[in-house]
Amino acid sequence: MSSYIMYILVIILLCISYFKDKKKTKMALKKAWKSFENILPQFIGVIILVGILLSIFNAELISKIIGKESGWLGVIFSAIVGAITLIPGFVAFPTAAMLLNNGAGYMQIGAFVSTLMMVGVVTAPVEMKYFGKRLTIMRNVLSFLFSFVVAYIIGKVVGGI
Repeated sequence: MSSYIMYILVIILLCISYFKDKKKTKMALKKAWKSFENILPQFIGVIILVGILLSIFNAELISKIIGKESGWLGVIFSAIVGAITLIPGFVAFPTAAMLLNNGAGYMQIGAFVSTLMMVGVVTAPVEMKYFGKRLTIMRNVLSFLFSFVVAYIIGKVVGGI
């Protein structure tokens, strides 16, 4: 129900914007469409990849590897996978939801998403170029360690510990 309210609100605001300044609204819609076109291939690719993985690995296997019962070993595994994976945030959260629906634990997904968003193993060379090697390594190590704090807090809040 709240999704419908949001859609109606967006349509109303879009209409207000259009009547206020047609040129800017059209330009904004064109930019939004271009962004959507740029994001769509990545989004579809990751969704297809996750879909294939979910069809290969059943819920029992996912639960065994990164489920609640996997404990801190599953958290460590999830954090490592998140650190070396390059997925944009708009894809990470639906992916996390799919994994949760298929047996993954909250702590493990917390570590996965935290490292996914904060640790940049793949992007480290570019970061080193701009910020230097020492700062890049320090930031990534601290972010990686912080993901375990996030996982622990999520475990406490959701009751995973």
